[in-house]
This record gives sequence, structure tokens and C-alpha cells, in this order.
Amino acid sequence: MQGSARRRPFPAAAPGSPQPAGTLFPGRHGAVKGEDTFKTSPFHLDLWFYFTLQNWVLDFGRPIAMIILPLEWFPLNKPSAGDYFHMAYNVITPFLLLKLIERSPKTLPRSMIYVSIIMFVMGASIHLVGDSVNHRLIFSGYQHHLSVRENPIIKNLKPETLIDSFELLYYYDEYLGHSMWYIPFFLILFIYFTGCFTPVAEESRMPVSALLLMGPSSLYYWYLVTEGQIFILYIFTFFAMMALVMHQKRKGLVLDSNGLFLFYSFIITLLLIAGWVAWLWNDKILRKKYPGVIYIPEPWAFYTLHMNNLHAAKESL
Repeated sequence: MQGSARRRPFPAAAPGSPQPAGTLFPGRHGAVKGEDTFKTSPFHLDLWFYFTLQNWVLDFGRPIAMIILPLEWFPLNKPSAGDYFHMAYNVITPFLLLKLIERSPKTLPRSMIYVSIIMFVMGASIHLVGDSVNHRLIFSGYQHHLSVRENPIIKNLKPETLIDSFELLYYYDEYLGHSMWYIPFFLILFIYFTGCFTPVAEESRMPVSALLLMGPSSLYYWYLVTEGQIFILYIFTFFAMMALVMHQKRKGLVLDSNGLFLFYSFIITLLLIAGWVAWLWNDKILRKKYPGVIYIPEPWAFYTLHMNNLHAAKESL
């Protein structure tokens, strides 16, 4: 009878036959594409090059552009050139992170990626406002190697409650903004890193282009960790990478070229941080601003303390 007709099940695929594109295989943690199994990808020269270029120009270069360009072009009550650099960074970096995730040979948790990207944009935008004001204060004599209340231009503010407002601005810039910016950034890099493994030993090699990019990339991560004061976040991410590498090695898996590039960049970054700390180990003034067990001075604090004084001495001659 028609009413009692049973639906015919889909025919089962023969053992070993290829699955149609887009077929999803349910797993313990959700649907995973069958085509992702041990699929490797070539070195992403374009993406890693764009990452390195825009990091150096739009992040490291923004305070330099603000100081070098004539003040008449960007008055103190208007956004500086560095602010426009920061705005471009806030748009381009999330786009590059999404493109990097798209090229992963492994299907990654999209919800976590999207939430991380949203938090990244929020944190970077908060940092844009706080950092803009803090760097503009340099033209008024603000010294980054001193705390907010110890700065000469802040001490004499009346009423004294204005000092609390500047400390709130510093909190949004250096703590809340940095946390919401860097935690999602390193989380996305680590999530991408989890998909950079292959069973083929011959694919665990880096091309010459990766070796050339490793130096500038590592140097930027050094700047990011020291200036952002995020050593704890960085070192935990690095330890998680090491643990994952050892765990996957037991399964016979090794890092592909992209994973090696990221992993070795973090190793070189750690060596650069160690050299930076050793060089400034006996600096009493910076020691005062960065007390505690973890002593990692900010490059801009070093600049306002030593390099700024050097420039002033040259101008007086």
C-alpha cells in the first residue's frame, strides 16, 4: 500500500570508493570533511608576506609615522597618521586571519574563529583610541618610562580627579585593549597551527622564501610581545605548540612548511626577548617601572628614556 510504503535508504558506498565532494562525516566534536584527512597545503608565501608587511608598516610603523610627519599636517586635536595606519590594520589583519584559516587543510571550529575575530576587532579598536591619545601626549612631554602619576605633565593637573581619568585611559590602552586584541590573535594562530601536520616527512621542509621571511616575522613578534607586555600569553601559546608537536610526533605526524614557519618564528622570538632582557637587565629606571619577576621593558619606554634624551642632546649642540 502507498501509505505503508517505506522510504528506501541511500545506497551504501562500496568500501574504498571515493566519497562525493562536500560529504560530511559526523565525529565526536561535530562534522568534519572527509577530504580533510591528512591533506597538506603548500607554503602560503602570499599570506605570510602580506602579514609581515602590514605588521611592520601598519603596526610598528604607526607611531614612527606620527613622530616623523610634520605636526602641521595632523594637529594634536585630530587623528594622526598613525591613527589611520591603525584603522587600516584593524581591517586588513582580520581579513588575512580569515584567509589563513580558509587555507588550513583541516576543518577548524568556525564559531570559535568568528568570536575570536570579533573580539580581536573590538580590542584593537579600543587600543586605537587609547594609544592615539597616549602617543600624542609625547609632544607635550609625556614619558613612557614613567607611570601615569609620576609623569611631570600629569602631576600638576587640577583637579586631581583628572589623573584618575588618564589612568583609566591607560587601563583601556595597555590592559583591556591589549587583552582583547592579543588573546584572540594568538588563539587563532594556535588553532591554525593545529592543522599544520602531515604524515609525509618530505613535506616537512621550508622553502627559501619561508627562511627569508622568518627573520622579519620573528622580529615583529618580539616587538609585539615586548611592547604589548604579553609575555605570559606568548609563552603559554609557545608551550602549547611544543606540547602539540610532541603529541603528534607519537602519531607519526610532522609539521608542514607553514607549521614549521610559525613554530621556528616563535623560537627565534624567544631568543630575541632573552637578548633584550639581558641587555637592559641593569637599567635601574626601567627596573622601577617594570618590577616583579617578569622584567621585559617596552621598546617605546626605552626610546623615551634613552633615545629621546640622545636626540635632545644632539639638538642642543
